[in-house]
Amino acid sequence: MQFSTWIRQHLAALRALLVLTVITGIVYPLAVFAIAQIPGLHDKADGSLIKVDDKVVGSSLLGQSFTDPDGKALVQYFQSRPSSAGSSGYDPMATAASNLGPESIVDTLDADPANVKLSLLSTVCARSKAIGDREGVDGARPFCTKDGVGAVLSVIGPRDTDGEVSHPTQVVSVNEAWPATPFLATYKGVRVECAKPGEDYSAGRIVPIFGDAPVDTPVPTDAVTASGSGLDPHISPRYADIQIARIAKARNISGDQVRQLVDAHTTGRTLGFLGEPRVNVVELNLDLDQRYPFRG
Repeated sequence: MQFSTWIRQHLAALRALLVLTVITGIVYPLAVFAIAQIPGLHDKADGSLIKVDDKVVGSSLLGQSFTDPDGKALVQYFQSRPSSAGSSGYDPMATAASNLGPESIVDTLDADPANVKLSLLSTVCARSKAIGDREGVDGARPFCTKDGVGAVLSVIGPRDTDGEVSHPTQVVSVNEAWPATPFLATYKGVRVECAKPGEDYSAGRIVPIFGDAPVDTPVPTDAVTASGSGLDPHISPRYADIQIARIAKARNISGDQVRQLVDAHTTGRTLGFLGEPRVNVVELNLDLDQRYPFRG
């Protein structure tokens, strides 16, 4: 009697397994595939692929780098926002953020350049300076030196009761390697010196210096920080705007012609209130090539 019950239970379980396999493994995937072929959904379901002359050149959902083999920005293209996905960026198989937070302000300096590791602050400073130089705008930012590294001091000396160092014995610019000239000559009456690679200055009080750069810098935040996925194909209209002059000059067209294309590829807030306006860089650059080919 017990053996017969055991058989019936396992047969019922087997029938359930077969039925669910057919439903979830065959019927449901086929139904989803069929719905995805409905006009208006087909392109999105297939990855929103972009084709030129029947050749897939990208996806409107995935960003790309518009640089030469050495990583230098190509002057004829709008540049995407930075990406931390993969070694060269925008790798769909390695989608990721840098995992660096606002407290990442001290670089790891080393005599071997291969072992140097920039903090998030210095990374942002370096990107902002490079973009400012490329686009002909002021790339200075608060807490950044004029050379594009984090303006951070290690103030060494006896601590006050509140943790401050009122009378430092040594002050080191921790992100500038000796024998460079420090961004600040003195701090609280003590001469500032540059860091010696390999030395540890964590015993001092780490003090970021605001500086005199404007808070509302011409180089927007999305130009110097990566998205969480590292695959974002969009930039802000502000970042697109500071690139227009360079694009127009490189392609020998007017700024108004470039601006019209930017406007055509600008999407407003989702549902009118979600997110921010954005420009699809991949689609914009393809449109530029089709309408105003680069003759360089």
